[in-house]
This record gives sequence, C-alpha cells and structure tokens, in this order.
Amino acid sequence: MTRKIAILATNFGPYHFARLHGFKERVKSLSWQVTGIELSRTERTYSWRTNTSEVDHEFRTIIHGKTWEDVSLLTLTKSLFNCFSGCEIDVLVIPGYHTPIFLFAMIWARVQKKPVILMLASKENDRKRHPWIEYCKSLIIKNYQAALVGGSPQKRYLEKLGMPSDRIFIGYDVVDNESFAKSKIQHLENPIKNPFFFTINRFIEKKNLLWLLSVYSEYRNQLGEKAWDLVLCGDGDLRIEILTRIAELNLEEFVHTPGFLQRNDQLPFFAHAGCFIHASTQEQWGLVINEGMASSLPVLVSNRCGCVEDLVIEGKNGFTFDPENKAQLIRLMIDVSIDTYNLKEMGNNARIHIEKFSPTFFAENLLYAIEEAYK
Repeated sequence: MTRKIAILATNFGPYHFARLHGFKERVKSLSWQVTGIELSRTERTYSWRTNTSEVDHEFRTIIHGKTWEDVSLLTLTKSLFNCFSGCEIDVLVIPGYHTPIFLFAMIWARVQKKPVILMLASKENDRKRHPWIEYCKSLIIKNYQAALVGGSPQKRYLEKLGMPSDRIFIGYDVVDNESFAKSKIQHLENPIKNPFFFTINRFIEKKNLLWLLSVYSEYRNQLGEKAWDLVLCGDGDLRIEILTRIAELNLEEFVHTPGFLQRNDQLPFFAHAGCFIHASTQEQWGLVINEGMASSLPVLVSNRCGCVEDLVIEGKNGFTFDPENKAQLIRLMIDVSIDTYNLKEMGNNARIHIEKFSPTFFAENLLYAIEEAYK
C-alpha cells in the first residue's frame, strides 16, 4: 500500500536532510512517498546554509524571504494549512509540541483523521517541571499515535507523560556519520598548529562556555607548556562577553574562536582535534557529540546532556563530568593531554559506537513508529 509521509521542521539543515534521505531510501521498496515541509529556509536560532538543489525528494518551504519567527502565527498557520491542502498526506510527522504552529499541525491531522507521529528530544530533567504543565502535556500526548525519540531518558519521559512504551521508538537524534568519517576528512589542512580540544556551541548561557574558559585557564596553569589549545566554534549573544573573558584570562594565544561555521568549514577541526568537549548545563541531546564521535574523537561530555546514557561509555569512548565541578574536568583534560589514555583506541571505540545512530537507524525506527500508528 502506497503511503504519503510528510515530515515537518522549522528549518531543514544538514541533520534533517540526512534523515529524510535515509527514510526515503528505506521506504523506496515500499513505494512510499516522502515530503519534507519546513516553515522557512532560514531561522534565527541556526544559520545553516544548505544546497537544496541536491535534495532527492519532494521538499517544500512555506515562508519565503523571511524567518518563520518573523511571521505572524495567523499567517504561518494559513500558509502551512494551504501547503497541507496542496499535498496528499497519509501520515504527518511533527518535531515536538513546543511551538503553537506544531500544535495546530497536530490538530489538523486529528481533524483529517490522519495518523500523527511525534519526534521528541526532551527529557524530564531539562528544567524544573510543574505538575499542571506536565498534566497539560499528557493531554496533548494522547493525540499522537506513536513517537520517535532521541534515546533512553527521552523515552522514559514520554512514558511518564502517558505514551505506551511499545509506541515509542529510539533514533531521532542522528547525523550523517559518513560525512565526518576520518578517512574522508583527515587530508584536510590542520587549522591549528598545536594539539587542541574542540567544542561547537551557540554562545548562550546554558552552553556553559564562560565556565569552560575558567576551567581551561586553570588547566593551562597546572599543565604549563604541555597544555593543548582550545577551539570554541560558534556564535551568539554571549560572543562579546566570551571574547572579553578570553582577554581577561590572557588566553588569546591559546583559545581560538573561528565563529559560526557551516559544516564543511567545521570538518578540518573535527579532522585534527585531539578530543571533543561539551560542557552544557542543560542539553536535550547534543548532536555535535554525535559528530565528534563520528570523527573518531574521544569525548568529554557534561552529564546533563541527553545523549550521555546512550552514547558515552565511561572510560571506553570518553568520560562524563559534572558541569559545575571544575576539578573533575581539569583532571580529565590533563589526563587526555599527557596520554594517560589511549586516545586513538577511544576514538575508534567512539566511531564504532556511533555507527548505530545513523540516518538508517532513524529511518528504520520511524518506519516502526508509522506501522505502530496504523494498528
């Protein structure tokens, strides 16, 4: 039976296109049709630039020339519903219920008696939860027939909100691992002359970068000339404050801030970094950690990140740390720098482990979710 699947997003970037391609390939033998629908080609949060001419499936943008955040909810809703009317949709796949427009999309699907699949990255300890808000969420969750979530803590949270366990599948948070394979990127020129730790973040409070700079300063003071450099890739509201802190700590020679880079421009850093760090105090998943592991890098990851339970095997492919415990991270950084661990082996373990979390894994489990929704 031919089915027409529409997958929504606010804005399609490299992650989304990789997943869509994986799903299209998985259902090709079933003659299913896959349509990607995004609200706008650009958005405020992420400044991705992707070449849509290479997209090999039907793909629609409903708002042109503006970010979706700059359009009124009424206009956005009308445009989305007009798009739905112009598509034949059997199943609607929606990334969360965090914005009104996605709630309206769910309501449209329910009115049209179409199965609707929820994709979710949230976990219970992302923030303080209020009982009455959680109750309202539980009422919303009843309208979805199945879900695709990031990993184990995300599944537990959705179960707590009332979705049956057998209707929840893991595999939402994946990247195109092949693009980061060491064999494909190791030839790229090394942008940093010294060994370095690498991190990619939006420059916002929860990414904990000012704290990381303080940790890095103490790490350098303790290790001296053997200390590695640090690359902070990204941009955001805290950029001026971060640059000021780097200057105050006299770290301009050792901390590199290349700004926000598109994926291809990030690859030389992934190719030549010695270790990937992610220090967030709050993180639903942390897809950059997938990328670091796909690049055969050992990882040091905050234990607040939603991916740690599923991705980080302590001492085998990396380590977790408390993002408020400076001494703990300093010790890990020193041990990494002085070859206490076999970094090549840990990086290989990281690459092997992340192979499961691929666009194919996403596709397979989205297919299971759709089949479950039809029961």
